[in-house]
Amino acid sequence: MHTHTLAPSTSAVTVRRDYKRAAFASTVGTTVEWYDFFIYAQAAALIFADLFFAPMGGAGQLVAYVTVGISFVFRPLGAVLAGYFGDLIGRKAVLVATLAMMGIATVGIGLLPTYASIGVWAPIALIVLRIVQGFSTGGEWGGAALMSVEHAPPTRRGIFGASTQMGVPLGMLLATATLTLCTVTTTDEQFREWGWRLPFLVSILLIVIGFYIRRRVEESPVFVELSERKQRSHAPVRALLRRHPRQVILAALSFIGTNGNGYMVIGGFLVAYASKTFGLGRTELLIATLASAVVWGAFTLIGAAWSDTAGRTRVMNVGNALLALFAVPFFFMVDTGSLAWIYVALIVFAVGLGLSYGPQPALFAEMFPAAVRYSGASIAYAIGAILGGAFVPTVSQWLLTWTGTTTAIGIYLGVLAVISFAATRAIKDRSGVDLSL
Repeated sequence: MHTHTLAPSTSAVTVRRDYKRAAFASTVGTTVEWYDFFIYAQAAALIFADLFFAPMGGAGQLVAYVTVGISFVFRPLGAVLAGYFGDLIGRKAVLVATLAMMGIATVGIGLLPTYASIGVWAPIALIVLRIVQGFSTGGEWGGAALMSVEHAPPTRRGIFGASTQMGVPLGMLLATATLTLCTVTTTDEQFREWGWRLPFLVSILLIVIGFYIRRRVEESPVFVELSERKQRSHAPVRALLRRHPRQVILAALSFIGTNGNGYMVIGGFLVAYASKTFGLGRTELLIATLASAVVWGAFTLIGAAWSDTAGRTRVMNVGNALLALFAVPFFFMVDTGSLAWIYVALIVFAVGLGLSYGPQPALFAEMFPAAVRYSGASIAYAIGAILGGAFVPTVSQWLLTWTGTTTAIGIYLGVLAVISFAATRAIKDRSGVDLSL
């Protein structure tokens, strides 16, 4: 009798350990990926125009923003390839590969000579490395989301899936803190000369940590079951687009509001705009962004946990509604030129971002069948990123130049949130569905 009851208990402990380890690995891995991504976005806003695009004069800043967005164009390619191999050979191997790829590109940027040293080859090399970052990110999110959601108990997929989403505010927090430390401990001349390179080179340590943790995680139990049943798809992308095009489109559109509005905070535009327009210090603005990242992370967890009881789409649309309603007032607060009001704007903004972002991994996982799930989640995420956040800093800069006011930017971001609200309303909530099917 004693032996009979011991096995299930031991098994239950093992399962709990597996899904907690998977969630932790997703958080660490995506934090490293997004740290690398955000360091670039913030450096592009602060200094890359002078270092790599100086001959373009005033247009250099616009081109620097374009390089932030250009990586998004290559996300779908990364998503297609990662989805193909993730659905064919497993989630784990692909996640290790994407992490290594991102690390190599980030360290390469930190070692890159500037325009003053090698001329036009400097911006060309910078763009190539940025494309590699985009390719890697395109394959990263889907795999990390599925590893956490497919390991989780059915009634807690929202909160465990949020471990993937936490990589964004944590990566942003880490990137902004590192960049802030560099700006505080160096003079403007030192930062321009070599200080900007340090956050990129720090990525070496983060990659090693992330790589070690990911290697220790077991393969997704859903993928293992598919393999044992010999139900893996050998053409997952083709099967996805032939049988589930509506889900891909709706999932992508449900994400553009969060992604577009999020990149107003993390894409570097706000820091560059407020520092140049109102003469506010870069360090003070970066610290305000840190405060926003903390709130974003907190409400990502709140939104994810809430979705486990109230449903994914309902919670996401509370966030989308807040983003739509606050987009224009956000810039009214920023345009006061007061650091205190900018803090308020960023913190309120982060509430809507978190609520719309937290339930997303569970929602995407539950929208697609197991055999094409990696492809479906990754491709929908990548398309949503292009339509939403890819060129938000660039479009915002263009709207500001064209209209002379930030109101147009607020309307643009509000429209993105409204589109996501409508798309999310059209998605059937399938919370708790059997993920092995």
